[in-house]
Amino acid sequence: MLRIAMLSYHTCPLATLGGKDTGGMNVYVRDLTRQLGRMGIHVDVFTRSQDEHVPHVLHDLGFGNRVVHIPAGEEVPLPKMKLAEHLPDFVAGIQQFAAEKDLHYDVIHSHYWLSGIAAGMLKDAWDVPIVHMFHTLGAMKNRIARSESEREGPYRVDGEKQVITRANRIIVATPAEKSQLQFLYQANASKMAVIPPGVDTEHFYPIPKDEARDYIGVSPDDCMALFVGRIEPLKGIDTLMKAVSMLGMHDAAHPFYVAIIGGEPDAAPEEITEEMAHLQGLCNELCLGQMALFLGKRAQDTLPYYYSAAEVLLMPSHYESFGMVALEAMACGTPVIASQVGGLAYLVKDGETGYHVPFDSPKVLAEKLGALLGDCELRKKMGENAAGYAKQYAWEKIAARIVDVYEEVQGEEE
Repeated sequence: MLRIAMLSYHTCPLATLGGKDTGGMNVYVRDLTRQLGRMGIHVDVFTRSQDEHVPHVLHDLGFGNRVVHIPAGEEVPLPKMKLAEHLPDFVAGIQQFAAEKDLHYDVIHSHYWLSGIAAGMLKDAWDVPIVHMFHTLGAMKNRIARSESEREGPYRVDGEKQVITRANRIIVATPAEKSQLQFLYQANASKMAVIPPGVDTEHFYPIPKDEARDYIGVSPDDCMALFVGRIEPLKGIDTLMKAVSMLGMHDAAHPFYVAIIGGEPDAAPEEITEEMAHLQGLCNELCLGQMALFLGKRAQDTLPYYYSAAEVLLMPSHYESFGMVALEAMACGTPVIASQVGGLAYLVKDGETGYHVPFDSPKVLAEKLGALLGDCELRKKMGENAAGYAKQYAWEKIAARIVDVYEEVQGEEE
């Protein structure tokens, strides 16, 4: 039986979604671990402890698999620049756990560049292969940054290059990500395997709209668009709000609102994030009122109800390596309007499961949104197409391909 050490250093797969560092990667690690458990593969997910009151070992992912919170630095959330300082403590804690439990791991599967650095240290100690997934790339974020504060420091890009050198195999979500690694990092194409993320089709499936709306307290007569994700500039929420303003002014026949899931909109003024404050100010500036509702974080178990209740999911991102939220919404039978960037350009089928729009173009987003909201039959058809298309991403299919990679790198090391 394979035994996998899964590394998610900077964020825990059990964390509530919508926070600053919680999103698609958390879902990926959690759901892949559960599926591997169903396949009889043992996984220990190692993450940095951020709360001394949370037990260090949890069995919330089932099948005997564990989430192990390793103390590394103060047990509180820390900025990513500070996190790099505590990687040696994190690695030492993992080694101690493995020694105390008398465990040998066959493969290290690391997520995000910080975990990849830790994986390299463990490879030196254990002599086992590394499978890595970046999820996002610093060089790509820098290419779309609109201000210096949005740029990633050289320490990250240098760290990513180090991970590329040490990893035995890099899993990329799309051919676009493979090209980005080759062009921006001169990565070896033979090291890469193109395997998209999966979706839990037992959890994300079409719920009858009236039942979904009743569950989350939305009127049957409401026309609700939806955004789900972290509240940060590259998600393009300002573009979404400008599009809503345009549509509200020009299409009174179809009044609607957009529900925004993510972040902490009710935080105290001294604690609210810069981007949340900017968006709330923009909401007032555009006189959106109740046309934009900031709902804050929501538990993962409630998301299928929100997706199913919505007429459409909006993803006006400037950059997405894949777009897990779009896949979840599609699995729930909800069409998606998304920027034609990164993984979204592959995932959303323009004119079939939703629409592509240029990023940072509120006018085009408003046009596509108006067309979809004004045509019930089109929404229904696109939603049915989306649900059918999403089935090919079911985790049992995707995890089997990842296990093939595990076995390949094992064979190469022997």
